Amino acid sequence: MKSWLMAAAVITLAACATSTTQQADYTTQSKTGTGPTGDELINDHRSAGDVLTYGMGYHQQRYSPLTQINKSTIKRLVPVWSVSLANEFGEQGQPLVYDGVLYAANVKRVVAVEAATGKQLWMTEIPWDPAAARVVCCGLSNRGIALYNGKVFVASLDAHIMALDQKTGKQVWKTKVTEWKDGYSITSAPTVANGVLMTGMTGGEFGVRGFIDGYDPETGKRLWRRHTTAGPGEKGGDTWPKNDAYMRGGASTWITGSYDPELDLVYWGTSNGGPWTATPRPGDNLYVASVIAFRPKTGEIVWHYQWTPAETYDFDGNNENVLADIMVNGEKRKVLMHADRNGFLYTLDRTSGKLISGNPYVKVNWASHIDLTTGRPVETEVGRKLRAGEKVMIQPRWTGGKNWMPMAFNPNTGKLYMAMLEEASIFQLNKDLPVYKPGERYMGVTNTTADRNPNEPWGYYGAIDPLTAKPQWRIPLVDLPSWSGMLSTGGGLVFTGKASGEFLAIDEESGNILWQFRTSSGINAQPITYAINGRQYVSVLSGLGGGTSSKRGTQGKVQPGGSIWTFALME
Repeated sequence: MKSWLMAAAVITLAACATSTTQQADYTTQSKTGTGPTGDELINDHRSAGDVLTYGMGYHQQRYSPLTQINKSTIKRLVPVWSVSLANEFGEQGQPLVYDGVLYAANVKRVVAVEAATGKQLWMTEIPWDPAAARVVCCGLSNRGIALYNGKVFVASLDAHIMALDQKTGKQVWKTKVTEWKDGYSITSAPTVANGVLMTGMTGGEFGVRGFIDGYDPETGKRLWRRHTTAGPGEKGGDTWPKNDAYMRGGASTWITGSYDPELDLVYWGTSNGGPWTATPRPGDNLYVASVIAFRPKTGEIVWHYQWTPAETYDFDGNNENVLADIMVNGEKRKVLMHADRNGFLYTLDRTSGKLISGNPYVKVNWASHIDLTTGRPVETEVGRKLRAGEKVMIQPRWTGGKNWMPMAFNPNTGKLYMAMLEEASIFQLNKDLPVYKPGERYMGVTNTTADRNPNEPWGYYGAIDPLTAKPQWRIPLVDLPSWSGMLSTGGGLVFTGKASGEFLAIDEESGNILWQFRTSSGINAQPITYAINGRQYVSVLSGLGGGTSSKRGTQGKVQPGGSIWTFALME
């Protein structure tokens, strides 16, 4: 009887509405169920009712001006619907919402449901060769989809990209991006900018050559390919040895880029070098562990910045690049903010790539600081010993001070909100160089995790100043590390999740946890918020997943199983 009453309450709650939600200054125009248009994508961050892009806006600030759910009302937040995704591999995706429909994806399928009720409208399986699982480094994941012009775009683990009809879920076209047997896969969400559909790829542990592809969204025809290791005769080619090392050089592109429509520049991060040991590839190795700014119509690189030259630590530079206009020394600047795996928080001028600031946000021992003149990290004795072949303890661990889980930026507070990791690794470059074989691991290092002090936290939730990396507050994570993204709102709240399953609302000013609800599995996904008929909703995917690092400490404590959870205020 009790469970029946609870179910009835959820159904009742889903039907309730309110008119106190603050709207942004843009409303999607088409309202046909077959958009969004290019103009709507550009204005996603200004439309409170929809979530049309990865990052809740091309700038990837993951901020919403909605205020109905706020510090005063948060105590009335309750689940209003939950939908199973029938997936045991884990959920890392960010849903999108358009015209009252929520679209979500995992490695198995794409679903479309009514965003206010959870009623399924259609479901489409994502076909992929099950043998491809052996070339995926860190969990069988899919981080989301793209919407444009009546189509839903999604990539598969075995390196295909396809378009689905937005109303029916039926396949419109499917294109092979590359050959998975050579070590390639795709786990990221595609994106559309200036009418071009783009996707990255992964495979940095398998000796691949990284790239970003641009496609015609109507036909699936490839328009261009931008390799992210510079070859002979290309700009940056002189940063590689005069052999074919660049062909196996890594620099995979497994996190979705951001976009500035005014500058017409896409900003995309690249991963570790291949192999991990830099010994067989002397030089800085552009564009490994970098951000590249390029034209979406052509893939032409306009500028780059390299976070970790001659990368040999597995410090992928893929983490999201958040765009904002902020005050720097009394002047408003167009900036790009990036919390790198190497432990430094960077702020760049996004028009030129010029470094504005670079400061550690977690414990760092491989470098002492970032030289503001050269833009390069100054390696310590620890870093020099590693390159000389000695066994050393490296901070942060190869998983980084922050891994892929995206941070949020609130333009009103000027703060970044993120989950940080505080671990160390025992790292040594192997004397014997690895032998490249297509589709096999190509690393050349020995690495283990340093013993943890059980009295010290796994990491922190924190509110960080983008120019100094100084925290306004930090919440120690004493039970498990967090691999969940952040969402900031106009209601003064920051939403995120825990590996143990709790979904949290944190006071953006004090760092106090104001509300929490335990979902059915661990949360390592990206929450969103949106409004329908004047009612604000918050949705997040629950389902423990990812690689072994993201599941550390959960064995026997948290069970897998994917689902979508959606919350609104009880009335």
